[in-house]
Amino acid sequence: MSAPPRAATGCPSFDAAGRGRLMSGEKAADKAMDYEAVIGLEVHVQGRTRSKMFCACPNRYGAEPNSLVCPVCLGYPGVLPVMNREAVRKTVMAGLMCGSEIASYSKFDRKNYFYPDMPKNYQISQYDLPLCVGGGIEISGQSLSGAPLPRKTVRLTRIHLEEDTGKLTHLDGASGVDFNRAGVPLLEVVTEPDMRTPDEAYAFLAALRQAMQYADVGDCDMEKGQMRCDVNVSVRPAGATALGEKIEIKNLNSFRAVHRALEYEISRQIDALARGEPLRQETRRWDDEAGVTTVMRTKEHAHDYRYFPEPDLMPIELDAEWLAEIRECLPEAPQSRRTRFVEEWGITDYDAEVLTQEKGLADYFEAAAAASPNPKVVANWIMTELLRELSERDQLIAESPVPPAAMGELVALIEDKTISGKIAKRVFAEMLASGKAPGVIVKEEGLVQVTDTAVIDELVAQAIAANPGPAAEYRGGKANALQFLVGQVMRLSRGKANPQLVVQALKDKLR
Repeated sequence: MSAPPRAATGCPSFDAAGRGRLMSGEKAADKAMDYEAVIGLEVHVQGRTRSKMFCACPNRYGAEPNSLVCPVCLGYPGVLPVMNREAVRKTVMAGLMCGSEIASYSKFDRKNYFYPDMPKNYQISQYDLPLCVGGGIEISGQSLSGAPLPRKTVRLTRIHLEEDTGKLTHLDGASGVDFNRAGVPLLEVVTEPDMRTPDEAYAFLAALRQAMQYADVGDCDMEKGQMRCDVNVSVRPAGATALGEKIEIKNLNSFRAVHRALEYEISRQIDALARGEPLRQETRRWDDEAGVTTVMRTKEHAHDYRYFPEPDLMPIELDAEWLAEIRECLPEAPQSRRTRFVEEWGITDYDAEVLTQEKGLADYFEAAAAASPNPKVVANWIMTELLRELSERDQLIAESPVPPAAMGELVALIEDKTISGKIAKRVFAEMLASGKAPGVIVKEEGLVQVTDTAVIDELVAQAIAANPGPAAEYRGGKANALQFLVGQVMRLSRGKANPQLVVQALKDKLR
């Protein structure tokens, strides 16, 4: 077997407009010129439904291979599909979240092709009359390198509904196919070629996933295959309007893989043009380990699939009343929620950006903030303490052992001086371990903060008497000595003394 091709000898650098200049050696540099990439995405999102698209088999991840199948999703002769109403509803919801126009009349078509993961040798999809037309996704934020990403809207061509295929697994020269996934509802989101850099493609995928999760369309877990992406990319001289030869890239299993594959492929195409080599329309496979794309096949065209209307399914005619009901259930969009969090809860733009990345996290913060007198402190605790602990435990926010009301209560205990920030961390650790409410833990362990000035004065006197050297240093002008004495007082109080009162008492005694 021949070795895979080496990666291009250089990578293009991109400016804010997406123009790239190849830096790949003297020969190419002699012919180098400014190029720009033109990027479009085809994103597949599995719908979260109880059953598959055209049969009653469960739509569930992780079952034994080929255990969630029936004659319909296996394509037995004579069987008839029955449309999943919930899958249609979720597709409409996805379109509304993206600002698409919802078609009152659409239909399903047969997309004919042969491949081992397609048991019927055709896929029920939508061709010329999709459910959702147009729309767009706004992207902004930062690139992976940390540079600001200009705000722009990536237009959508369409969102249509189809059935998923099975899953092929290749091991030790043999291949197996699992048809559990065959027939699962699949939304295909097709963009216009509006992106110019790998960073923009990455940002679009993140924003689309966020919108789909907010609308409860699907989980969008790429590791489980619930969100998959094919990339179409070409390059052209900067300022040109004609599109170059479109190359499709498959086998992209993460956002990072999309970013890396685009960096490589843009560099490869510019390098080829600089050497005078023609490009042709084709499909290439991304090898994540080698960091290269390799040719799979020449690109098919729509007529190769011999589309025709699905004869076993009636067209979809959306009732105006049902469409209005779906609109009423439309959740608050992520961008709107970020703006509201800043205005309503008084947190920073950065905090709002982090806390709205996932709908579950945004819901958690809002419930915790409502139970607390200081939403900003709640935001800090969630971002610095809770998310770190959940990450170490490999848990989702929905699996948090600390309910949002308990988080709000913990911050309330800090704000009313019942406990100090240091004691709060001790209480928080116990909350994670036992699930108990913070007030119960404080009471059971006697952790109420000492604020009685007479008690604190006595502790201060003991600390000064036991440490005459640091006391003399502070009186002599060594300000750092005070922190040592504060630590001694906190040790004597077992961490329960109010730190602000301790500092003031020490200054008074040592003055």
